[in-house]
Amino acid sequence: MKPEIVTLADKKVVGIHISTTIAENRTAELWRTFMPRRKEIVNAVNADFYSLQFFDPSADFTTFNQFSVFDKWAAVEVSDFEQVPSAMDSCVLHGLYAVFPYKGMPQAVDPTLQYIYGAWLPASAYVLDNRAHFAVMGSKYKNNDPDSEEDLWIPIKSKN
Repeated sequence: MKPEIVTLADKKVVGIHISTTIAENRTAELWRTFMPRRKEIVNAVNADFYSLQFFDPSADFTTFNQFSVFDKWAAVEVSDFEQVPSAMDSCVLHGLYAVFPYKGMPQAVDPTLQYIYGAWLPASAYVLDNRAHFAVMGSKYKNNDPDSEEDLWIPIKSKN
């Protein structure tokens, strides 16, 4: 599996976020809270959903485990930040990314992630960058369907 290397221009997103761990996995709770409120975001640019993960800048992914805490977002892309609904936050995604297509159930993503972080990344000309990791769930995304498709965006920078 070879990713597409993309330089992402500023992409504005608005949504809600929680702190969680893999063991705790509050993803369903996050999306159950976000989905009824998504219509409050009046300046969404399309129907895509964004699942963002922000990790501690000092995180060492060689020791990352099911109890490591990270911030997880449910969001949509917006044209501007002029009308951010109450109790929602905004951020700007940008920079160099390795984009991997993923097809399958959410709970079956682990082998793909192990390949990305354990095989592809160490053998590539890149290292992880301290920016948002995210998935784009567009028109081919089907919640909890083995034929669901999404794109996994991994923040990278040159090793040199």
